[in-house]
Amino acid sequence: MRIRRADLIDAKGLAACIDAAYAPARARGIDLPPVSEGVDQDIRDHLVWVTEDCDIRGGIVVAMHGNRAHLVNIAVHPASGGQGIGKQLIETALGVAQDRGALWMDLATHVDMPENVVLYGHLGWQETGREANKVLMTRRLK
Repeated sequence: MRIRRADLIDAKGLAACIDAAYAPARARGIDLPPVSEGVDQDIRDHLVWVTEDCDIRGGIVVAMHGNRAHLVNIAVHPASGGQGIGKQLIETALGVAQDRGALWMDLATHVDMPENVVLYGHLGWQETGREANKVLMTRRLK
């Protein structure tokens, strides 16, 4: 599977991948925002990568804000879970953000998805606070 920068032509496929990735959380009754909304705008305005086989199997969106990067969204299609795609996407994003001068990468995950907090902690993020239904986390890059 190869990782590449997303293009606007990828918006529909990436949105479908995001929706599929978050479907289990929605099925658990977790009140999520419209996670795939605005993918075309993300591709235009931010750093977005996708992994593809024949179809898009995963994607990550990162916004740059000076010396901070923000992991806006990451999704792996459930049919491709457990193959290391998420880790590869995160490593790609961390490397590019660092190359662009970011010292930190922040993210927010849902309080009702504690498995994400554990995963991100394992990958080097530290919890910095909670706001409403969000768990805020950060990771030093340099």
